[in-house]
Amino acid sequence: MGADSLIQGFKARRTHYALKPESPISDDKIHEIVEQAILHTPSSFNSQSTRVLVLLADQHKKLWEEIVKPAVKAVAPPEAWESSEKRLSGFSNAYGTILFYEDPNDISKLQESYALYADRFPQWSEHTNAMHQYALWTLLEQEGFGANLQHYNPLIDEKVASEWGIPNKWSLKSQLVFGAPAGAAGEKSFKPVDGERLFIYGGKFGTKS
Repeated sequence: MGADSLIQGFKARRTHYALKPESPISDDKIHEIVEQAILHTPSSFNSQSTRVLVLLADQHKKLWEEIVKPAVKAVAPPEAWESSEKRLSGFSNAYGTILFYEDPNDISKLQESYALYADRFPQWSEHTNAMHQYALWTLLEQEGFGANLQHYNPLIDEKVASEWGIPNKWSLKSQLVFGAPAGAAGEKSFKPVDGERLFIYGGKFGTKS
């Protein structure tokens, strides 16, 4: 697979909010994709600190209807609840959610082993988790899913941990909601790249290698 094939996958990855509770692939295939992403996504100092909870079908709906909605309603201003509930119902109407965690035990071990970088490992752990998020978002889109990334942590952390047996020490970072697309993704605008977001020095351009 060349770079062009990967770039096409990057281009296809978009934020889809309109989703249906359907899957274009089997649950076994979802399992395989998540497992392979966990195995082959890089991590700082090979910490392998990312943990993933996958909720499908009825378990996905339980997350949004029985945990997220009550948690948000408890803190949302009354005048804002109607729009919040509509948004949350959209997430509930998808097929699954992947919850991304970091295990602080792995980070602590690295801090003890490499004291010189101790203060940097929490930040590098965030980088590790973000790579897992991006990898799985892109891979799911390649299989025909639409997805969007949410952050209802730490509001839901305790109840999720209790419901699905997650260690309390794990740190929840994000929730990737996915399902069959119910419509096209919105238009995406781009800031200029060359000279504003990209700077290259050296090399030879405009010539064949």
